[in-house]
Amino acid sequence: MTTSTHGEVPSSGSFTELDQPIEATAAVDEDPPTSNQRIFGGFRHYGFAAACATYTLFHLVVMNLYPLETWTYRLLHLGGGLALGFLLFGAHNVEIDKPEPARNIGNLALLAAAAAGVVYGAVAIAVIWSNWWFIGSAKPPVWAMTSFGVPLTIGTVLAVVHGWVFADHRIGRWAPCDVLLAIATVASIGYVIYFARALQMRAGMPMAQPSDMWAAIVGVILILEGVRRMAGLALVIISGVFIAYAFAGPWLPGILHHDGYAPKRFFSYIMTDNGILSAPIAISSTYIILFVVFAAFLQATHVGAYFVNVAFAAAGHKRGGPAKVAVFASGLMGMINGTSAGNVVATGSLTIPLMKKVGYRGQTAAAIEAAASSGGQIMPPIMGAGAFIMAEITGIPYTDIIWAALIPAVLYFASIFFMVDLMAQRFNMVGLPRSALPKLGALLRQAYLFAPIFVLIWALFVGYSVIRCGTLSMITAAAVSWLTPNRMGPKQLFHALDLGARMTLQLVAVCAAAGIIVGVIALTGIGTRFSSLLLGIADTSQLLAMLFTMLVAIILGMGMPTTAAYAVAASVIAPGLINLGIEPLTAHFFIFYFAVMSAITPPVALAAYAGAALAQSDPMKTSVESFRIGLAAFVVPYMFFFSDSLLMQGTWLDTIHVTASALLGIYLLSCGIIGWFFGQIGWVLRGLLVGAALGMLDAGFLTDLLGLGVAVAMFFYQRRFVASEDVAHGKD
Repeated sequence: MTTSTHGEVPSSGSFTELDQPIEATAAVDEDPPTSNQRIFGGFRHYGFAAACATYTLFHLVVMNLYPLETWTYRLLHLGGGLALGFLLFGAHNVEIDKPEPARNIGNLALLAAAAAGVVYGAVAIAVIWSNWWFIGSAKPPVWAMTSFGVPLTIGTVLAVVHGWVFADHRIGRWAPCDVLLAIATVASIGYVIYFARALQMRAGMPMAQPSDMWAAIVGVILILEGVRRMAGLALVIISGVFIAYAFAGPWLPGILHHDGYAPKRFFSYIMTDNGILSAPIAISSTYIILFVVFAAFLQATHVGAYFVNVAFAAAGHKRGGPAKVAVFASGLMGMINGTSAGNVVATGSLTIPLMKKVGYRGQTAAAIEAAASSGGQIMPPIMGAGAFIMAEITGIPYTDIIWAALIPAVLYFASIFFMVDLMAQRFNMVGLPRSALPKLGALLRQAYLFAPIFVLIWALFVGYSVIRCGTLSMITAAAVSWLTPNRMGPKQLFHALDLGARMTLQLVAVCAAAGIIVGVIALTGIGTRFSSLLLGIADTSQLLAMLFTMLVAIILGMGMPTTAAYAVAASVIAPGLINLGIEPLTAHFFIFYFAVMSAITPPVALAAYAGAALAQSDPMKTSVESFRIGLAAFVVPYMFFFSDSLLMQGTWLDTIHVTASALLGIYLLSCGIIGWFFGQIGWVLRGLLVGAALGMLDAGFLTDLLGLGVAVAMFFYQRRFVASEDVAHGKD
């Protein structure tokens, strides 16, 4: 195996023989546990699995059979998700065979103080409920109303601190502080549910009660700690900054200035459908959990492994085969996997080692997988969770959103495919032998495994509600499983319901934190002032305003799940773009696209970091490489900004024209980045190709002809004026 003269990727005319034929197994459908996720055994396993299955079943029953009052349903969704999350995710990493931590005097004293506060608050709120259930009096005891708040808040804070300071690394045991946090969650949410009708009238107003404030403070603390455990520190820090902004406004200059808010008004306001219970949790409690459970049904029947095997059979033998498999498999898996990093782990565990076998460096293999997997978030018909939030925020029908997303998704995956194929040509990357690959003919005889996806698409476009569509798709997945060895009986159904809840917990916490930010934006009016700022920038240049929007969306998305990144960015930026005269669909897609791209944008590129862990490569170098591979995709939002026909908003003739123009522009840009256009090219010609490609952002006939002219001229230049030995080494 040799190294190229440019030192970018090792070339490979052959590869090390495979030890055994390639076949994706059920492991592809399994989500590996995070470093702080507990794995239970025995009665704990069955008890927790039963709680998770009950949580999932509750949502399915309410959505399809017995609707609940909106606030009550959202609060039960939030409270159940947080309580289960505290029991499943530890405050620190967990490991096998770790001993019980030593119980010194400081440990026990802190735990006792936390328990005293949490238990007292929980008992007081239980008395409030019991007074109504058993005595029939809706008026709560005065002592319970006036005394639960401070102890519950202090106890919750001490329980959080106990988890930080006195780490319990046992993988199969619940830490006492985590049980206390679960109890505090039930108490806080229980208070808000009891007074939901009253809070709808008095929250955020002068008549709000101190007890409202304390219950909301506890809720905010629990949400932030839940997010830290399940999604990392980035969203916690951003949420904390927004909360601080609500109180620091009087001392801030310019557009950041506001008069400030009293704690009672702020916290009672934030625990309403203007904040924590707003659009993100509304979507999380309906569409997100529905489609996550649908994905769990598909995983339980091992459809993901089938998708990956189809990709291997179709593309594995092509040049750079494993890299192309990564593109196809990630597109297919993206329909059932809602996170970029999760998609990387699911398909990358198989494709990254194979890419390394055919000659790709570890960081390049990880970068290709990260760039391809990030596209799963924009792949119709599910598109992660962002499409549902977009539908809720904009009021645009979900079917219109997924229809509009089709061409941008094709362009995204085309750009990654072009990059991979050009890299394979430049560095002579071979494919895998057909003898080592699954047989496409045999796999096509199992094409009925695509039936749940086709049923979903059909049901959406014949006009069924999104909830009905998801439910029908779930039923189809269970029915189709009976044509395979993985039949869904009671045991598999229980597993799917359990898995669906576990996959949802992170999104519950993330959406609640996003709701805090949305509430602060609504309360302080910073979104409106930000719109004025964008209008001012647009007076200079509308393109400059779009560049500013791109940077804000990417920065907000760094280290955050796409759901939260889009929800926050849309709240801050979208009104300004719409005020510029940009159509709401275009504005929101522009923001959503770059929120997704933040997963491969350094310095905090979660998808690239997940790939680097699998490839054992340098995370920062991998993130830079993934950004480079995905760079062509960064121009796609500007293409549909200049021509919304790419979002199916024009005539068919316009759509065909701009799609063809966009494909050519992306291909030329990919050639310029990789340095290969029917042969190797030097920096001057690469710059010319990149310039022609960027000129095609505005899909006008003049720029299209210019780009086409450059491509044709360079083709003839290479064919007629460059000898083969010059092509091999780069003429200029």
